[in-house]
Amino acid sequence: MDLELRQLRCLVAIVDEGTFTDAALALGVSQAAVSRTLASLEQALGIRLLRRTSRSVTPTSTGLRVVAHARRVLAEVDDLVRDATSGHAHLRIGYAWSALGRHTLSFQRRWSRAHPETDLHLIRVNSATSGLGEGACDLAVVRRPLDDRRFESAIVGLERRLCAMASDDPLARRRSVRLADLAGRTLLVDRRTGTTTADLWPPDSRPATEDTHDVDDWLTVIATGRSVGMTAESTANQYPRPGVVYRPVRDGEPIAVRLAWWKDDPHPATQAVLELLSALYRET
Repeated sequence: MDLELRQLRCLVAIVDEGTFTDAALALGVSQAAVSRTLASLEQALGIRLLRRTSRSVTPTSTGLRVVAHARRVLAEVDDLVRDATSGHAHLRIGYAWSALGRHTLSFQRRWSRAHPETDLHLIRVNSATSGLGEGACDLAVVRRPLDDRRFESAIVGLERRLCAMASDDPLARRRSVRLADLAGRTLLVDRRTGTTTADLWPPDSRPATEDTHDVDDWLTVIATGRSVGMTAESTANQYPRPGVVYRPVRDGEPIAVRLAWWKDDPHPATQAVLELLSALYRET
C-alpha cells in the first residue's frame, strides 16, 4: 500500500476547514481535486474516513484515528524538511554516560551567548559513538578512541579517573585509592562506551568484571556494595547519588575527552565547539 503525503494533507485540510470547498481554497487546488484525492485515500485504505452531508463533513470513528496519525506524520515530515533546509540552525551533541561534567552548564550558557542563531541540544545515547553513528546527533563527546574511519575526532581535555564505591565500603574512608586496591573486587563495566577494562591491571592481578549498559543501573548496583566501578570525573559531577562515593585513582591514567564528527560531512559549528570545549577544559 502506497500512501502519499498529499493524501494525508488533503484529509487533514478537509477536517480542519470543515468543507471540501474551504479545503480546496486552503490547499490551492480545485474542489474536484480534493474529492479525487480523498477518494484515492479511502480506496487505498479500504475504509470510509468521512461522513458527508449537504452541510458538513465529519470524520468517522476510524477517520478520527487516521487523522490523528496523519497529523503526527505530517509534523514529522515538516520537522525533517525544516532540519534539512534550516542551514544548520540546530546543533545536536551526543554523549553516552556523562556530557561534560562540571563544564556542561558553562558550555551551554556560553554557547547560547556566543551563537544565538544555533540552538544547542545535548542528547544522551548510550552507544559506542554516543549517537553519532546512529544519526541521533551532529557531534559526539566520547571518552575512548573511535576506530571507525568514517569519523574524525580531537581531544578537548583530560579528566581524572575515579573509583565509585558504596559509601560504607572500607575504601570509602580513604582520600584516594590505587589500582591494586581493586584487584580482588568485582568491577562493573560498560564494554560499549566505558573507559575501564581489566587491561588496566597486570595479568596476574586483574579484578573480576560484570557488564552493565546504563549509568543508573551502574550506580544502583554499586550502592549495594556488591561491585565497584571506575569512571571519568564527569560522571561524579553529573551523577551524585546517595549511597555512592567517588575517590580518585592515584595511579590511574587520566581519561581523554574527545569531540567526534563525520569526516565527510562535519557540522559547520564543529570548529567553534572544539575551541569552546578546549577553552573550558584549559580553565581547570
